[in-house]
Amino acid sequence: MSQEWRKCSICKASIKFGQIYQQCNVSTCRKNAYCSVDCWSVHVPVLNHKNAWAEEERAPKEGQEVRPKRRIIVTPKAENTPMADEKTHLNNQDIPKDILVVVSKLKAYIKARSDMNTSGEVADKLSDIIRQHVDQAINQARQSERITVMARDFK
Repeated sequence: MSQEWRKCSICKASIKFGQIYQQCNVSTCRKNAYCSVDCWSVHVPVLNHKNAWAEEERAPKEGQEVRPKRRIIVTPKAENTPMADEKTHLNNQDIPKDILVVVSKLKAYIKARSDMNTSGEVADKLSDIIRQHVDQAINQARQSERITVMARDFK
């Protein structure tokens, strides 16, 4: 007689090595094992699963190494992908020229700091300056072989 692999998550009955058991298809409760469809159906209303079903699985054989399934995502390096090359060589017309500052906050700061008014052209000019600094930070992150721009990239 083979030994117990796990216990049923509902009735705590033994699920033996090599035995068929039920598992919920919902990704958040894949760690649970159920000895029967009846036990599986008990947890559905409790966890409020919509459109859930039981999947039949087989417990590993005794002595067989039990490993969780791993998902390995393999991607090419950023510099080798055509998408990365296209993004780095965008035409200036493809890059949005939106205002990058909150104009009301900028005007309030200038008013509080100096009691001066702010021209409408200031936000456009300041956005251009921000774009230049961001472009330099992007280049710095690339040189460091990162895909995340960090505060340390701004000098």
